[in-house]
Amino acid sequence: MPLKYAYHPGNVAHSSATEVAETMETVAQSLSIELVPLRGATSCGAGIIRQASRRLQLTLNARTFAMAEELGLDIITPCAATAGNLHEDLTVLKQDPNLLGEVNEVLERTCGRSFSGGTDVHHLLHVIVDEIGLEKLEAVVRNPIDFDIAGFYGPNIQQTGACGGDDVHDPDYLEQVIEVLGGRPVQWESRTQSVGVPGLFSEEPTVLRQAAAALHEAKSEGADLIVSACNLSHSVLDVYQGKASRSTGLATNIPVIHLTEMLSFSMGHHNTRLAQLRTRIAVIGD
Repeated sequence: MPLKYAYHPGNVAHSSATEVAETMETVAQSLSIELVPLRGATSCGAGIIRQASRRLQLTLNARTFAMAEELGLDIITPCAATAGNLHEDLTVLKQDPNLLGEVNEVLERTCGRSFSGGTDVHHLLHVIVDEIGLEKLEAVVRNPIDFDIAGFYGPNIQQTGACGGDDVHDPDYLEQVIEVLGGRPVQWESRTQSVGVPGLFSEEPTVLRQAAAALHEAKSEGADLIVSACNLSHSVLDVYQGKASRSTGLATNIPVIHLTEMLSFSMGHHNTRLAQLRTRIAVIGD
């Protein structure tokens, strides 16, 4: 019987990182995960909305929770920022009945919905390891991803209650998945650190320094590529790496793909993209 979740694609999956949405669909098919779209759901806020209004972000996310609750489903997302932010707001609302009541008053007035606490939030990585199991994942591997891979978690899902059965301080789920897919995990310190996403539009020089440091470390530790479990971090590390190099003088040229891409490629989907990745790794490696 397939697993069934309310599906939140995460930040930028339908804009600057469409490859995440595309490959999430093929991964779900191969792993027998039924995705029920949360049509009309908003961004989780990405740590940006709450800088202006914490209450606004809570209310928008409570609306998303209410939509999932109406479906009778937990939420799944491939984005660590989304999983982390949703988890934080869900915890706040569940622990503060008065606040939840105030938020529900706004929801009822504006969209005719309310939330009673009947859903939870899961990142794809934790669903694969905790619910599906690595043996079932290994059974659907068709194209081993035989590279030295630096797995990037980011900080958002590394909090109690948001990382499944993984270790909050020293996670290894991503490394386990990399090994099952035929890769060789690279150990590096930046794998759980922020690359400054919430400050991209206000503190770009800081973000570029953080991104450059992570990219440079992965290269220095011998990684062929970085695989990110976060849509936003994936976009920053990929799209801004040239600018990050120019602003810091550090070598940052390394392919960056999302977890869903690595999974999809290994399962036999998007073979042309996998061939392009192999070519890019070969060229950069020289």
